[in-house]
Amino acid sequence: MDRKVKDWFGFFAPRFLCLTLLLGFVIRIILIFHPLTVVDWGAVDWIKIFVLGFLNDVAFTSIALIPAFIVYTFLTDDKYKSPYGYILTALFTLLTLYVVFFNDITDEYGGPLPRIVKAVLIFLDVCLVIKMFVPSVRKTWRTVSVFLITMLYICISITIAFSEVVFWSEFGVRFNFIAVDYLVYTNEVIGNIMESYPMPLLIGVILCISGLICFLMVKGKDIRQSGVESWKRWSLTLLSLALSCVISFAFLHYGYRHFGGDNLFATQIQENGCWDFLEAFVSNELDYEQFYPMLPEDEASSLQQELCGMDGNVRMVKPEGDPALKNIVLITIESMSASFLTRYGSTEGITPNLDTLLGKSLVFDNLFATGNRTVRGLEAITLCIPPSSGESLVKREDCSGFFSSGDVLRSLGYDTMFIYGGDSYFDNMGAFFSACGYDIVDKKTYDPSSIVFSNIWGTSDEDTYREALLRFDEEYASGKRFFAHIMTISNHRPYTYPDGRIQFDGNPMSRAAAVKYTDYAIGDFISKAESRDWFDDTIFVILADHCASSAGKTSLPLECYHIPAIIYCPSLVSPEYVGKVCSQIDIMPTVLSLMNVGYESKFFGDDILSPDFKERAFMATYQDLGYYSDSVMTVLSPVRKIQQFSITSPSPWQWEETPADGVIDGNNLKEAEAYYQVANLSKGRL
Repeated sequence: MDRKVKDWFGFFAPRFLCLTLLLGFVIRIILIFHPLTVVDWGAVDWIKIFVLGFLNDVAFTSIALIPAFIVYTFLTDDKYKSPYGYILTALFTLLTLYVVFFNDITDEYGGPLPRIVKAVLIFLDVCLVIKMFVPSVRKTWRTVSVFLITMLYICISITIAFSEVVFWSEFGVRFNFIAVDYLVYTNEVIGNIMESYPMPLLIGVILCISGLICFLMVKGKDIRQSGVESWKRWSLTLLSLALSCVISFAFLHYGYRHFGGDNLFATQIQENGCWDFLEAFVSNELDYEQFYPMLPEDEASSLQQELCGMDGNVRMVKPEGDPALKNIVLITIESMSASFLTRYGSTEGITPNLDTLLGKSLVFDNLFATGNRTVRGLEAITLCIPPSSGESLVKREDCSGFFSSGDVLRSLGYDTMFIYGGDSYFDNMGAFFSACGYDIVDKKTYDPSSIVFSNIWGTSDEDTYREALLRFDEEYASGKRFFAHIMTISNHRPYTYPDGRIQFDGNPMSRAAAVKYTDYAIGDFISKAESRDWFDDTIFVILADHCASSAGKTSLPLECYHIPAIIYCPSLVSPEYVGKVCSQIDIMPTVLSLMNVGYESKFFGDDILSPDFKERAFMATYQDLGYYSDSVMTVLSPVRKIQQFSITSPSPWQWEETPADGVIDGNNLKEAEAYYQVANLSKGRL
């Protein structure tokens, strides 16, 4: 005879905890032996990984059980008693009608999320009405609901475990702001996943495993009467869960992070990815004054102005002679690490066009990206300021009022445009560049009949360059100078592109193949541009938005921020390799200097070619702000943490970062604090 289960939550909670602990242990084992993971930590780190990891999983599971407890409290039939049942049904129906027809707070996120919210509310309301007025279905309904909710919990847990391994394979970290962005931009991301992995098979396997575990969990149990037995039991369960959640939140949010070691991999593996995701979701902008080390305001401002050569908040750029204005085509390549190019160590030969172009161009050998996301690169190149703490300024709701490179060029009579093969809604790029005065040219404005190839992210690079050439021809015919910022797409998972363009021995949907196609498209674009009348009067700037991977022993490994950067203009620039340490924020000031342009600058970036240029680079994650100068890396982190690293280069284009015991360069630290403090507190608006 089956054992009756009336207290479903008391039955389910401990079994779910055991499942999550097992999954957490398995995930950590997989991540430890993952090819991206560098295992060079000591015995204490191993203990932290599994002991703290165990506690992290227990703590998060306590919080994750809150929705299950809410369901548990609603299993009883008491809610249908008159008159409360009618009042509850009426109120929920009114709420549903209000959200569906008048206002949905999820509308601001765009995409399919508002439709999902409305569909779920309608479904729940219909279920409530049926159970209210057809009592005979309640017991069966409750049985099915309990089984499905149990299976849903199991299915989500297994899916998250699988997703964490995939995410680690791409980024070398647990869930962070990138995962949050991917949740918001569901159309592109779900499409990307569908094109990159055999999802029908994976979904089928996960559902089968979840169903089997759920079946084994309820086998021999009668769950038809699952519900709250008494108010006393409900009260004790609520009190226990509430206390557990408070302790868990305090431990997850304040406690275990202080036990992290110096090795990023060990720290990441001990964490709970779901909790990292939730924290990233609510903390996309960090209060700089609250979380980071601060200099006195006057000292920070004075030092920043000295470092940037400013008088007040402005630096007067006054070159000798007349300006030599030229059109500017700025190409930002998606995920193009310097290490893909032959000059920087690659032996694969996948960038023949860029390799050739290096020999004809002004090349910045030691230029570093400011971040590991596209929006970081766009922020740095456009605004020429150090990275912000938390989310990039590009992604923030208030993304207007900045002084940009487009402002300088428009004051000189240029038309400015942002050209992108996808939907510029993604990452808020359209809103940001529109607020900065750029005309937006994205997939929506392309002639559909001219598009050769597209995937979920947008059109192929060839299509984007073809559209760009059409725009440039029109600008030239109208007698206008133009500045175009092109953002590429093809070097992004799922790594698909038009057939017949390249020959590649190996997986055609690999990163290396996508890099080779990206290189092909650039070569084809430059070749076609060279035949245009406007070519001799145009500067081509080609650099990456960020590297292909940011995983390393430290949070800011230099080799994972090293990107190619070239300026190609045979009529103006002689080929040269520049070895100065510099940043994405210096590119546009250098281009303006090459054209001998005078202007009032609010940029933190400077002319790399100037004999007075101070060699330094900025790089950041969402929380760690790095400053690299004079072979020292200073990292400013939340909770006013400061860490310095001594930088050595044992071989070309490779760097070793040795953690220092305390501060080894006080001047470097003060410079880092001054730059970041002024940039963040002014929010880019000096």
